Amino acid sequence: MIHTGCTVTQFRQEATQTIGNASLQKALRGATAHFVDGRQAAFDAFPDGEAIRDHLKEIRGATISNLAFYLEQFEQNAQAAGTIVHWARNAEEAAAIVTSIARENGVMLAAKSKSMATEEIKLNHALEAADVRVVETDLGEWIIQLAGESPYHIIGPAIHKTKEQIVDLFEEYRGRPLADTSIAALTAEARHILRQQFLEAGIGISGGNMGVAETGSLVLVTNEGNGRMVTTLPRIHVAVMGIEKIAPDWDAAAAWLSLLARSATGQPMSIYTTVVTGPRRPEDADGPEEVHIVLLDNGRASLADTSSRKADYAEILQCIRCGACLNVCPVYGESGGHAYNSPYSGPIGAVISPLLFGLEKYAALPHASTLCGACVDVCPARIDLPRMLLALRADEVEQGIPSPFEQFAERAGTAVMGNAHLFNLAGKMAGWGQKMFTKNGTFTPPINPTLDRNLPIRPQKSFRDLWNDLDTD
Repeated sequence: MIHTGCTVTQFRQEATQTIGNASLQKALRGATAHFVDGRQAAFDAFPDGEAIRDHLKEIRGATISNLAFYLEQFEQNAQAAGTIVHWARNAEEAAAIVTSIARENGVMLAAKSKSMATEEIKLNHALEAADVRVVETDLGEWIIQLAGESPYHIIGPAIHKTKEQIVDLFEEYRGRPLADTSIAALTAEARHILRQQFLEAGIGISGGNMGVAETGSLVLVTNEGNGRMVTTLPRIHVAVMGIEKIAPDWDAAAAWLSLLARSATGQPMSIYTTVVTGPRRPEDADGPEEVHIVLLDNGRASLADTSSRKADYAEILQCIRCGACLNVCPVYGESGGHAYNSPYSGPIGAVISPLLFGLEKYAALPHASTLCGACVDVCPARIDLPRMLLALRADEVEQGIPSPFEQFAERAGTAVMGNAHLFNLAGKMAGWGQKMFTKNGTFTPPINPTLDRNLPIRPQKSFRDLWNDLDTD
């Protein structure tokens, strides 16, 4: 299997390690706070921001409702421009398509730009198994590639790494100490190493922020020049894009782009917005000789299908992968990205991972939320993530995923809380029983669902008792 899943135990263990790591907590909070402040400043200076969010919501909803039509239009126009379009039903097919392109062209080295879709299909592993060396050229992605880790954040894959850790990784790669370990020197070192990879690579691989059906164009949004080098220097360019990432026309694309960078990094626009419409033409100075776009389904079509049992989750396909929901989520802010054991973390990951990779495998994630609604407040498409998290929890019960003990406990709790006499009796019994496990003002029961936190001691009088006393007075 491509994704191993995330049980409640796994999530808690990983989250507990992250919470106990002071330096990691500092790095995580600093990075997410920077993104949150940047987004707020960007929208404060964008008077039409809220109206455009409503407009994008309408566009994305209408596009997903007519996804097959726009995908066919995109394919026709992309092919007319000279692009070779491939359809992949699942992750294995998508990885096989890219691997076949590399093999058929005798490619030994692939230069890769940042892409969540390629993380989803584990493309690097598939290529390396076919003896194709893969080099991540986004600085953050390259850092975690050196560390042998997965991305920590949709926007900032290496936000959990300290400068000292990065220096260690660079020195290990170089096989010698670095004379200068300033941030500028580290960036220059990475640039020096990676530029040669662009020149030697036989294939450039990217994701796709969106495909514009009107012209069959692929749009890439990046903040580093590596993205354009990947799409122009190698002879072949292959992009892997989820089928939901379609904009009907350039007016819709403009609304999408106006919100993407502001929501993600707080910029009015990303540094580079690249449009790829087919391969290099005779009059072009650079560009690939071949352009391939792999349209990835991997469970998305069932969400868009109104006859599917998953149709209630079609709204999740409106996501533009800005990462804003991660930055405001109190759970992600404590647990970090690796606790989700998925290419998608945070609130979006808690919904999309169970839907794409299996609810039984990712049963922990719908519960990795306080349901505070902060994610909806910042989402550029106003996606109702809390609604879907609750629905997934209900699906777990319907499918019998919780353990027999959990099911019994929930039913018992429902029975008690639905009966006033039982509720009062349970409260009194809890008070009596608590005394057996209270020592020096600390309650330590034999079973503690919070793992390492002390449970509060029940007061001598309940709220109902206090209320009745007031009523008597």
